[in-house]
Amino acid sequence: MGLIGKRKNKKFSYKPRHYEFDGENSPFTINHKFDQFRTTVGDNRGLKAKFKTAIADLRRSSDRNTTLRLLIITALLVLFFLYIIDFDLSIFYV
Repeated sequence: MGLIGKRKNKKFSYKPRHYEFDGENSPFTINHKFDQFRTTVGDNRGLKAKFKTAIADLRRSSDRNTTLRLLIITALLVLFFLYIIDFDLSIFYV
């Protein structure tokens, strides 16, 4: 909490005294199983950055069924909201 911003957490790096490191990852690191394949996990701070990565992920790896299902659900929710607030469609008729 300073003028620059929030301080990042320091990583825990444990290395035993008689351990010879000859690989790409240490066996003592704590990683989740699928973090290397996820695009939404990382340094995306803020709501705008999270939405940008989520929409980019949806555009890159979406199929037609998912997009159609999302549009149908959105349309149903909008129509349900208009029904709840008793929106009158007769204002659009001549």
